[in-house]
Amino acid sequence: MAGTILLSLLVLGHFHFSLSAFFNAIGNVTYHDKGQVVVKDFLQPGLRFKPPYGALGLMSLGMALIFGTAGLPHILVRFYTVPDAKTARHSVVWAMVLIGSFYIMTTFLGFGAATIVGRDYISTHGGTNMSAPLLAQSLAGDIFFAFISAIAFATILAVVAGLTISASTSFSHDFWTAVIHKGEERRPGEEVLVARISAFVIGAIAIFIAILLGPTANVAFLVALAFAVAASANLPVIVLSVYWRRFNTAGAVTGLAVGLLASIGLILVSPSLMAVDPPTVTGTARHLIQAKALFPLENPGIVSIPLGFAGAILGTLLSHEPTSEHRFNELLVRSNTGLGAERAGSH
Repeated sequence: MAGTILLSLLVLGHFHFSLSAFFNAIGNVTYHDKGQVVVKDFLQPGLRFKPPYGALGLMSLGMALIFGTAGLPHILVRFYTVPDAKTARHSVVWAMVLIGSFYIMTTFLGFGAATIVGRDYISTHGGTNMSAPLLAQSLAGDIFFAFISAIAFATILAVVAGLTISASTSFSHDFWTAVIHKGEERRPGEEVLVARISAFVIGAIAIFIAILLGPTANVAFLVALAFAVAASANLPVIVLSVYWRRFNTAGAVTGLAVGLLASIGLILVSPSLMAVDPPTVTGTARHLIQAKALFPLENPGIVSIPLGFAGAILGTLLSHEPTSEHRFNELLVRSNTGLGAERAGSH
């Protein structure tokens, strides 16, 4: 946050802290396209989300970013590090302020890079993934460039670590122990060993996919798609677990499966992987996906999120699993008061 605030202030300082001068510059961005000099007004609608589905595309992206933030595993896992419910609520408020402030400041980072650094320079010095570090270098030299790059690396490392911990512990505790062995007591250290193996496998898969996509993959766009998956699969289960008394395990499993398959499936049959510059997928794979772009929107959130909720609701209503109202009441009391948290932690 400190680095983002400082970089945003430097961008505003470049325009003498005049918002009117800043937005005037955004309205006259010059770059080269196919040998021609182009002057474009970045404030005009329809540049990124073009008709006829531009409005729906923008709404879909907004839904994914807003609801996906609430369902990200490496964000949710932080709630296990607080001592009681009161502290968790304070953490939520701080998270909302910090995340919301960061989203606002990306306006200055993105438009600042376009107006100060220039699209031509960015495209020849690492692509869009290097926009923020190149902006820092342009405004304050190589030392600030190294500082922002280090911040980016540390942030990525923290996110990857959080995701790896969330995935490995979920598999070892929730799936290996609770599902496969039906909660039976295991020998000492077995769950930890399964978690370590899971972390290794998850890391290997992630590295393989990263190599497959290549260094030119547009990271910002891939993040938006990840948010759509989180919003479609995780959020319905979280919301219904807290607010619907009848919600059960069958509904949770169905909601997760439907949301996950719907979001990933719509991504694979959409033009999303080619809609960015540089494209996320190139070569033969690009032409194959373009030929099968059955879903017109780049982000699937506007369709996959309702499908996730529908799957969770129908899975609950159609299942014969008995309703455990006493467990819901216990969850409701503990979530608001923190009663029993120490007892649960001791087990």
